[in-house]
Amino acid sequence: MGPPRSKKRKPSFRRLLKTSNLKIENKSKNRQFKQQSTAKKYRKEQKKLRQAIKDASLRTPEPLERYKKKPEEEEDEEFEESLPVDMMDEDDLEQMKAMAQKASFVTRDLSSCEPVHAKKRKSDNVLESYEKMPRKMQRQEEKEVIHLLPIKDKTGLIPQSIEKPVVEKVEEEEEEEEEPAEDDGSQKVFEPAMAALSPQQQLQLRRQKLEDRKLRIAGLGSAILSDPTVNIKKLKELRSMLMETDPCVAVTVRKLVMVSLMEVFKDIVPAYRIRPLTEEEKSTKVKKETQQLREFEEGLVSQYKFYLENLEQTVKDWKQKKRKKSESVALQSYKGLAEVAIKCICELLVALTHFNFHNNIIVMVVPLMNDPSKKVSEMCCEAVRKMLKQDRLGHAPLGLVKVISGLVKSRNYDIRPEVLKTLMSLRIKEVEVKKDTETVAPKKKFMTFKEKRKNLSRMQRKWKKAEEKLEKELLEAEASESKEKKLKLHTETLNIVFLIYFRILKKAQKSVLLPCVLEGLAKFAHLINLEFFDDLLTVLHNLIESGDLSYRESLHCIQTSFIILSGQGDVLNIDPLKFYTHLYKTLFLLHAGASNDDITIVLQCLDVMLLKRRKQVTLQRALAFTKRLSTLSLHVLPNASVGVLSANRMLMQTFPKCDILLDNEAQGSGVYLPELDQPEYCNPHNTALWELHTLRRHYHPIVRKFAAHLMVGAPSEGSGALSTELSRRSPVELFEDYNTKDMTFNPPVSAPATKKKDHFTIGHALLDADLKKRIDEILGTETAAAGLDFAAHRSQDHT
Repeated sequence: MGPPRSKKRKPSFRRLLKTSNLKIENKSKNRQFKQQSTAKKYRKEQKKLRQAIKDASLRTPEPLERYKKKPEEEEDEEFEESLPVDMMDEDDLEQMKAMAQKASFVTRDLSSCEPVHAKKRKSDNVLESYEKMPRKMQRQEEKEVIHLLPIKDKTGLIPQSIEKPVVEKVEEEEEEEEEPAEDDGSQKVFEPAMAALSPQQQLQLRRQKLEDRKLRIAGLGSAILSDPTVNIKKLKELRSMLMETDPCVAVTVRKLVMVSLMEVFKDIVPAYRIRPLTEEEKSTKVKKETQQLREFEEGLVSQYKFYLENLEQTVKDWKQKKRKKSESVALQSYKGLAEVAIKCICELLVALTHFNFHNNIIVMVVPLMNDPSKKVSEMCCEAVRKMLKQDRLGHAPLGLVKVISGLVKSRNYDIRPEVLKTLMSLRIKEVEVKKDTETVAPKKKFMTFKEKRKNLSRMQRKWKKAEEKLEKELLEAEASESKEKKLKLHTETLNIVFLIYFRILKKAQKSVLLPCVLEGLAKFAHLINLEFFDDLLTVLHNLIESGDLSYRESLHCIQTSFIILSGQGDVLNIDPLKFYTHLYKTLFLLHAGASNDDITIVLQCLDVMLLKRRKQVTLQRALAFTKRLSTLSLHVLPNASVGVLSANRMLMQTFPKCDILLDNEAQGSGVYLPELDQPEYCNPHNTALWELHTLRRHYHPIVRKFAAHLMVGAPSEGSGALSTELSRRSPVELFEDYNTKDMTFNPPVSAPATKKKDHFTIGHALLDADLKKRIDEILGTETAAAGLDFAAHRSQDHT
C-alpha cells in the first residue's frame, strides 16, 4: 500500500480565488512587522557603535604602576600630627575647620553614589584636609563635542571629534543692558535741555517727535496688514509703544497706538475662535504651512490678550487715580486715555463677538454702563445695544444678560435705568420651545447595528454606513448654527431677563427701574410662561391701584396685561374689566405736550384690547371708547389725531352698530355722562360724534380727510372711501409717518400761487370815492407848527 492519504483537501481554484480579506490583511501586517523588527535591530547596532565611540573618546589612561609612600614621608606625617594645635590662632583654626567641612563636597567624585563621609577616617587631621583642598576652583565650561566617523588602522578604531562653535551671547546681553542705561541718561539730559529751549522751539521739537512716532505706527501697521502671518511679531513691537515714556508725546502716542491696534485686530482676526492645542497635537509632525498658521494663531491670541490687559489697566488707573512711578503721564490726562481705551473696548465688543476673550470684554463693559460719567455710560450702552441688534447666534447676549443680572443683584437694584433699557434691543421673537415640538419634528437618528442587520442586506449596510459617515462630516462642517441650539440659547437668555424683571417687581417696586421693567415686560410678555400669568396680573393691578405710577407706567402695565391675555392667556378665565377702566380713565391725561409721544402705547393697547378681543367686548364698551377717542383727537397734535381717527375707523368697521353715534337722536334712556370713568355705565349711546364737524375744519389735510370719511360711516368703497395709501396703514404707522418731531409740516404746505401783474396802476388806487375825498381834505389842511403839549388838558381841567 502506498502512503496514507492526507485528510486535508487541497483548495480548489475557486477557493483560492475567494481568499478572505482578513488573510490578506494579516499577511500585510506580518510583512510590516518583519520590516519594523529589521529596522529596530539596525538602530540598536548603530546605537551600540556610537556608545563604543563615545566611551573610547572619554576614557582616561590609567598609570602602569602605583607607587607607595616612602617610610621617610610617613615619619614626617607622624611628626606633623604630633605637633600641638595650640600654636595656631583660634581664628585660623576655626577657618580651617570650616574649610575642611566644605572640602568633602568640593573634592569628592560626584559621579560616585557613595555617602559623603564613607571613606573618611577618624584619624584624619584638619590641617591635612585643608592642605589637600584646592586653593581656587577653576571653572571650565563644558564644550559641546560633535562626534565624527572614526578612522580604523592597525591599532584599532581612532575616534574623531570637533568642538561645536559657541556663539558668544554675553557681549550682546551686556550691550542690551547698556542701552537702557544710556536711554535713562539721555532722558535725564533731555529734561534740562527742554527747559533751556524757548516755547516755540519746544513746540517744534514736540511736533517732530510726534511725526516720527506716527510714521513708525503707520509703518508697523501697514506691514502687519500686508502679511499678518509673517509679520505677526511686529504686533509686539507696536504694542510696546503703549508704554511710551517721553512726557512730551506720551499721551498722544498712547492714544494713537490704542486706536491703531484696535483697527489692526479688527482686520487680521480670523472668522473663527482659536482654541489652544493639546499636547498630542503639539507632538505630531505637520506641514510647514500648518505650523506657520499655528504660530500665527498662537501669537495673535497672546498679543490680543496683552492688549486687552493694557486697556483694562488704563481704565483701572483712571478709576483708582493711581500715579505711576515713571510720571510720564500726568494725573489729569488719565481721563482722556481711559475714554479712548473704553471706546476701543466697545468697538471690539461689537466687531469681534465670535473671537476669544469676548466674555472678558463683556465683564469689563457692563460695570462701565453704570458709570457716574454720562459720556462713558452712554458710550457703553450704545455699544451693547448695537451688539444685541447685530447678534445672530445667541452666545453673546446670553453672557451679557448673566453679567447684568449679577450687577443688578450686587448693587441692590441701585443702577442707572439705561442699563436695563439696553435689554429692549434683544432680537428674540421665536422662543416657543415646547416639549411637543420633538414629536412634531423628531430629530434625525442614525440606525443601530441591530436594526441594520435586521432590515438591510450586506450591500445596503455598506452603503448606509458610508452615507451616515458623510452626513456626520457635513454636520460637523456646517458653519451655521442649528435652529434648535439657537432657540435653546434664546430661551435661557429670556429666563434670566424675566428673573431680573420679577426680582425688581417683588423687591424694588418704588425703584427708578420700574418703568424699564414694565416696558420690557410689555415687549416680551407673549413669551412668559403660563404659570406666572395669574400672579403677574395681580401684581400689575395692585401697582395701578396704588396710585404711585405715572400715566406712562400705567399704560405699560395695561399693555403687558392684555398681551399676556391675548396670547397663551386665552385659556385663563379672567375678566379684565378693571384694566379697561384704567385705560378709559388714562386717556384724558394725554395732550399735545410731552405726552403726545405716548399715543403710540395707547394705539397698541386699543389694538390688543378692542380689536383682537372683539368677541369679549360689549357694544357699550366699544361706543364709550369711540366717543372718548373722538374727544381726545381735539387736543393732541395732528399726527396723533390721524392715529386716533384711524383707530376709530377700525372700531366702526369692527363694530358696525357704532354708526348710531352718527345720529343726533337719543337711542335709549339716560343721559351721556362724559366725566364718569366707567365705560359700561356712561350711556354712550345717547350722544353723537359732534367732534367730527370741528375736525372737518382742521388745518391738517389728512385730519380733514379722516373726519369726512368717518362722518359718512367709514365706508370701505365708494365716494366716501379713503385712498389705498391711507386705508392699508395701521394707526401706529400713520402716527409715525405724520410725525412733526423734525419741525417740518407733513405733508408739506404748498406755496401760494403768485399772480404777477403785467402793468402797474399809475394814479389813485382807492376805489371808494368818499374815502378818497376825506383823505384829501385831511392831507390838504395845514398842521400847526407849534409843538405838542401833552399837559394842556390838565391845565384846562384846573381852570
